Amino acid sequence: MKHIVITGASRGIGLEMVKLFTNTGHKVLALSRNIQPVQELELENVTALSCDITKEDSLQEVYGFVQSKWKRVDVLVNNAGAILNKPFKESSMEEFKRIYDTNVFGVVGLIQKLLPFMDKAGHVVNISSMGGVQGSMKFPGLSAYSSSKGALISLTEMLAEEYKEDGPSFNVLALGAVQTEMLEEAFPGYNAPIKAEEMAQYIVDFSLTANKYYNGKLLQVSNSTP
Repeated sequence: MKHIVITGASRGIGLEMVKLFTNTGHKVLALSRNIQPVQELELENVTALSCDITKEDSLQEVYGFVQSKWKRVDVLVNNAGAILNKPFKESSMEEFKRIYDTNVFGVVGLIQKLLPFMDKAGHVVNISSMGGVQGSMKFPGLSAYSSSKGALISLTEMLAEEYKEDGPSFNVLALGAVQTEMLEEAFPGYNAPIKAEEMAQYIVDFSLTANKYYNGKLLQVSNSTP
């Protein structure tokens, strides 16, 4: 039994991961601002904690829970994300900051809180996007989102190097189009080739085993070309 922390657990890929991890006997701390979807599942070994990763008091609550209840974290999946589909010239600085607060700074804050509970066998999996991969196809209107996901990729590589001796492994998955609520918000009417539960299964398997083979690596999880 491993101790798993998942952000963005209230819908889409995050909610599907909660189900999959618990079905295989692991303990899950499900973090999201809206905890009702997780609570309604009534799953054993799942704790739903209301958390806004952009807020220090929320992150401190997560730290307190792990310190008092678990003492350790085996896997952290930074799945929470925010998106803005808006022309660059119309995007305010406040909107840019909001995207970066969730996609970059919130990830930084949570990792800092949980690192004391992770050892060499631990695994941090950051969920990025193909839009953040250098040289990949880019879409107008996603300057804040894609650039923040690019920053997350570089952050992952840096942390893997910094903690390679005695800390957890850090890897990042750049996802292609997946049929989620977030995709529908950004591109109404678009039908993705991959369902949320299918991608969730891939991420669950990767997070449990891939740190034996990868550290500091970017894996592009997309069946589209280019």
